[in-house]
Amino acid sequence: MTSGPALSSVAPLTAKEFAWITTFLRKHTGIELKEGKQTLVMGRLDRRLRLHDLVTYTEYFQLIAGAEAPGETQMAIDLLTTNETYFFREPAHFERFPTMLPGQREIGGRPIRVWSAASSSGEEAYTVALTLAECIPDRPWEIVGSDISTRVLETARRCLYPIDAAERIPEKARRAHCLKGRGELDGLFTLRAPLRDRVSFVQANLMKPLPDLGLFDVVLLRNVMIYFSQETKAELLDRIDGLLRPGGYLLIGHAESLHGLNTRLKLIVPSVYHKPPA
Repeated sequence: MTSGPALSSVAPLTAKEFAWITTFLRKHTGIELKEGKQTLVMGRLDRRLRLHDLVTYTEYFQLIAGAEAPGETQMAIDLLTTNETYFFREPAHFERFPTMLPGQREIGGRPIRVWSAASSSGEEAYTVALTLAECIPDRPWEIVGSDISTRVLETARRCLYPIDAAERIPEKARRAHCLKGRGELDGLFTLRAPLRDRVSFVQANLMKPLPDLGLFDVVLLRNVMIYFSQETKAELLDRIDGLLRPGGYLLIGHAESLHGLNTRLKLIVPSVYHKPPA
């Protein structure tokens, strides 16, 4: 019995190649890839090199720069920017949500709008949906999730997650708004359609011109800026400010801060900032 052709053996990432991918990621996403992340890069790109029967990362970078594989640039970005996320991560933010929402008289009949600006595979956006469904069940609201990665957005739109992921959802919300999969979906869960349908997802690169998203009452930009330089943070913050309604709130990660950045947003408690009313 003969075996098939052997897979190519990928050479280790060199210092020059790591510098190239660092520049590539900064240019396309604003992310500053730190020294010591060579193993992460190799672990995430190794399969792509093998798929294209390439031996060195330089060959892969040439493939990205050329016209032979037009989708490969997006694939590399998808693989290198995927971050950990889960339901009700940093729960203090969601406990504070009722105090951040504008009053019904203040906004009339328009819906409250929330933007999950780096929504990854959707858990954050759906956590906001579960929170709003519980704290303002009779008021209109809508949520927009965005991410640079097309791959994670596909997962977000499907809204199918391992059943173990539901353990972080409070029992009351889980019973009211979640459905356990059956048959071929056994071991998975989703959110009920009336809630799921109020959440939409769009691809957006936060460091490039954004699609027409409208204005938001609350923006979540959590655990994103830790990867950016101060200059990039300032640019991003300016973009976010332009989409945040006067009187609205910006939530960032608990390990992050806007210290040293020129902004009119006022710190309320660590990681929660308020935009003064007009």
